[in-house]
Amino acid sequence: MAEEEKNGKRGRACVVVLGDIGRSPRMQYHALSLARQASFEVDIVAYGGSEPHSALLEHKSIHIYKMKQWPTIPPGLPKILKPGVLLIKPLIQFFMLLWFLCFKIAAPDVFLVQNPPSVPTLVAVKWASWLRGSAFIIDWHNFGYTLLALSLGRSSRFVALYRWFERYFGKMANGSLCVTRAMQHELAQNWSIKASVLYDQPPEFFHPATLEEKHKLFCRLEKDLSQPHGFRDCASIGTGGLLQKDTDGSLFSTLVGSDILLRPNRPALIVSSTSWTPDEDFEILLEAAVMYDRRVSAILGEDNSIEEEVVWNEMLTGKQYLYPRLLFVITGKGPEKQQYEEKIKRLRLKRVAFRTMWLSAEDYPLLLGSADLGLCLHTSSSGLDLPMKVVDMFGCGLPVCAVSYSCIKELVKVEKNGLLFSSSSELADELLLLFKGFPDACDALMLLRNGALETGSSARWDVEWEENAKPLISEVISRNAS
Repeated sequence: MAEEEKNGKRGRACVVVLGDIGRSPRMQYHALSLARQASFEVDIVAYGGSEPHSALLEHKSIHIYKMKQWPTIPPGLPKILKPGVLLIKPLIQFFMLLWFLCFKIAAPDVFLVQNPPSVPTLVAVKWASWLRGSAFIIDWHNFGYTLLALSLGRSSRFVALYRWFERYFGKMANGSLCVTRAMQHELAQNWSIKASVLYDQPPEFFHPATLEEKHKLFCRLEKDLSQPHGFRDCASIGTGGLLQKDTDGSLFSTLVGSDILLRPNRPALIVSSTSWTPDEDFEILLEAAVMYDRRVSAILGEDNSIEEEVVWNEMLTGKQYLYPRLLFVITGKGPEKQQYEEKIKRLRLKRVAFRTMWLSAEDYPLLLGSADLGLCLHTSSSGLDLPMKVVDMFGCGLPVCAVSYSCIKELVKVEKNGLLFSSSSELADELLLLFKGFPDACDALMLLRNGALETGSSARWDVEWEENAKPLISEVISRNAS
């Protein structure tokens, strides 16, 4: 396909995302592969908001067109007006998409659109493909109607209407990609749509971090990691004390001469990324954190009356325990973030701390490559998709604890590269199992890390795309041209 030309010109593709392109990694990877592996000129039509990876911004063949974001509904808007606003929103989005796809960009050979959202994306892209004589491919990440059902319920007429719309326009595409075998089967059996499976795989910038990369990242993020907003916890005990004297150090690492050393009594670093939506239940994590904290105290025979400050002062002097402090770093943006931040502030835990932050596209892979464990709370509205965050974690050699559901077993191999849990109690048990003896004597964690490294090194995005996406795109363009 690199040599294919249309009317003597270089091939062109348009990647369409009715969302923040900076928070749509799979579509960013599509754009990079179309430019690098298919030698296409690539236009991206999406919302702005978050900065995409620098590889996109620096590639001369990739051009990003940012649409204006639809404003959020004001909290004080009268209820009688909300249905009208919700009706107007997709209409405005539809005409804005058509304007960009038909007038702002050059005519592409193929449109590649992310689904969900389905409304009004699929109809707008289909109309644009008719008007411009282009092929039309859908990349099925999930089903939009199942996400709508999380808020309205499966029995809602709006959900039924949305499903009909999604299926009707989904069948009009010239080709389809999807993320799992289970979704491929569902599309074939119940939607009459033939799709090729393109598994999420980590691109080259997801890899285990070197000790130097870890140290630089920890120092760069030191203020965010060690200083929570308005309260103290087990990860902020060095603030104003030990770490203030160690100007070349961080909560996790220090510089001794020219040697970088990880602190033996550092917290275990656990990372989770989220869009803070209802399909990820953070109550499970908060309850598990409380259980871990109480169970460790009981195992160590601590009196319940011992204040947090007493334990923290012992940690500050360098004392190591059989079970470490845990620092959960939760990255991402979304509607439920503030709600959970308020709940976190009300927790008074001796050995567990939380940080919420948004990282750049360059720092996020470094954080995964520097962490000790990945955590996935994704439950899947359809039960047919896989969380891309887990793929990225494996790419960095990071083992994962994930919520159990049917499809996740396509990705997480229990006791090889991760563990599954169905309740907060199970998650707490797994944390105790994995971190006993941390950092040097936690054999169970090291076994999973080795498995994650093996999983992450066995497949990469560019290979998966070359084998499964490129042939479909080439076939669809050829069929459309003839």
